[in-house]
Amino acid sequence: MLSACASASGFAADETTVKAVTDAAIKPIMEKYAIPGIAVAITADGRDHIFTYGVESKDTGKPVAPTTLFELGSISKTFTVTLASYAQARGQLSLSDKVGKYLPGMTGKPFGDVALMHLATHTAGGFPLQLPDEVKTEKQLLGYFEAWRPSYAAGTQRSYANPSIGMLGYIVAKSMHGDFTGLMEGKLFAALGLKSTYIDVPKARQADYAQGYKRSGEPARMTPAVLSAEAYGVKSTAGDMIRFVGANMGMLKLDEKLQRAIADTHIGYFKAGAMTQDLIWEQYAYPLSLNDLLEGNSPAMLKTMPVSELRPPMQPRDDVWINKTGSTNGFGAYVAFIPRDRLGIVILANKNYPNEDRVAAAYQILTALSAD
Repeated sequence: MLSACASASGFAADETTVKAVTDAAIKPIMEKYAIPGIAVAITADGRDHIFTYGVESKDTGKPVAPTTLFELGSISKTFTVTLASYAQARGQLSLSDKVGKYLPGMTGKPFGDVALMHLATHTAGGFPLQLPDEVKTEKQLLGYFEAWRPSYAAGTQRSYANPSIGMLGYIVAKSMHGDFTGLMEGKLFAALGLKSTYIDVPKARQADYAQGYKRSGEPARMTPAVLSAEAYGVKSTAGDMIRFVGANMGMLKLDEKLQRAIADTHIGYFKAGAMTQDLIWEQYAYPLSLNDLLEGNSPAMLKTMPVSELRPPMQPRDDVWINKTGSTNGFGAYVAFIPRDRLGIVILANKNYPNEDRVAAAYQILTALSAD
């Protein structure tokens, strides 16, 4: 058992109590949705706690463990913007630059005039959630963007989309003169000390890769596609992800440029209701109501909606709840943290289940561990 200690949140987070709080929130969800396995990581009092439930696969019955790899879905986007911000800190690009600077073939076309910041905030002018099925090669990808026409002026509407963040990752790789997957695994993940985080799961770790399940119960894992690595392709463990949360709260000793890059992903650029859109991350003034959090993570947020630009952008704050959901056909994930209280949570499941239940569970746990 971990010993209790004084907490930034005013809570003595001993292992037994944290587990009881977590069990009370997670076990009902597993039963409600017949989720085979879940891993939860919590950071509190400067200590990390990892709790595992159920199995990696219904066929093998192998228990979920701290080494279990889960698909992160769109939480992968937070790594893509971190790499972009890191490239900016290293002087290799600026998020205020236009696409045409890095993709000369887009010069004179609408996509060439889009700022990289708009790609990172879902405000570029309107893309579908996914690329059309017929886009299967790099040539077809570039042809799609050459022909693209905006549906509205950049910075006026938020339209959650994989193609825009995917193209940001594509451009970042060009600016850093490397392959996107190689840069993520060889530079970013390594610099963050993430030893069990991958885009391409190596053969030696395949046995730890959980089997995912659709809401219908059918087995499913993601199939690589154009821009999948950039938009939703990361696999990781609860332990690595809570380390990433710690990095986002300034709790690790990192390279100065990388730490600045991470902080810059928390700059707020647009408002949509109670939610402030950062670079992919979404934040809320804290304390906050569960209703505001549920609304900001609801299916409605996948639709196009008007936003108000923050001028100047809102600099990173500690009194906020920062979060991101992620899903693939067979997995459901959620990450949230409160920098002021040095509290954070990661919930990884090998079944796709509603965002609202993930958010409510995290809210129940973190508010129980917070002075508020």
